[in-house]
Amino acid sequence: MPTIAITLGDPAGIGPVVVANTLRDRRLPKGFRYEVLGESRGAKPGKLTRTGARSALKALAEAAEGCRTGKYAAMVTGPVHKLALSRIQPDFIGQTEFLARACGLPDDAAVMCLTDPKLTVALCSNHCSLRDAIKRLTQKRILYVEKITREFLQRRGVAKPRIAFAGVNPHLGEQGLFGDEDYRIVVPACVKLREKGVHLHFGPADTIFYYAVQKRMFDAVICAYHDQGLIPFKLVAFETGVNVTLGLPIIRTSPDHGTALEIAGQGIANHRSMLAAVQLACRLVKSK
Repeated sequence: MPTIAITLGDPAGIGPVVVANTLRDRRLPKGFRYEVLGESRGAKPGKLTRTGARSALKALAEAAEGCRTGKYAAMVTGPVHKLALSRIQPDFIGQTEFLARACGLPDDAAVMCLTDPKLTVALCSNHCSLRDAIKRLTQKRILYVEKITREFLQRRGVAKPRIAFAGVNPHLGEQGLFGDEDYRIVVPACVKLREKGVHLHFGPADTIFYYAVQKRMFDAVICAYHDQGLIPFKLVAFETGVNVTLGLPIIRTSPDHGTALEIAGQGIANHRSMLAAVQLACRLVKSK
């Protein structure tokens, strides 16, 4: 049976609890082995330590290496505390970028995608400032993210994915009145895709999610930056959403929440997102 690696994340957070509850859940996919990586003994809920951060980083590295060598069919990662990890590894900015480097690829090879039956969003930039996100938005990046997102949807059984791009500026910039990125960068990318027979719908961000969620007109929405996609996504799928890293030679999913230090150890953490992350990882393994 294929083995799925599950990392606990930072042991001071809710990772250990949601992992334990997921493994006890009757909805856990059958036909797989599950190996938990990380150490929670001695950790105090809500209290970050360098020891806990090292444990989380070690587990993440072991899972990535295991996926690369074939020991694991996929990896599901528990939430880590970015600041705590950056104190022991200064160049750490997120698990998405860490995994790209672990696979010998640049950070931007990895595409951050959040998915749920209600909505799927893919991001053109991951963890960076809004200023840097706009600087990184290029025609080439849009074409790459569209391609990766389309392949992901097809792998999940959507034969002809309907994908939209959320405008960068309010009202698409009103023809240059406040921002020219939409017509200078996004429109030419849409034209290039159309020349290849691919249609990327382009609309204002203040309405595109209404049509995606309420009208079911799109299978995914590509966003220029992190919060543009995460705000509407968490509004409709806060407890059930899954973060899946696209563009890598390995399968990685994770729950769409953080360490939640403020509720760690209280027994109230919801494990639905972790369960959904394991379920998706197993489905991706089967489809592969």
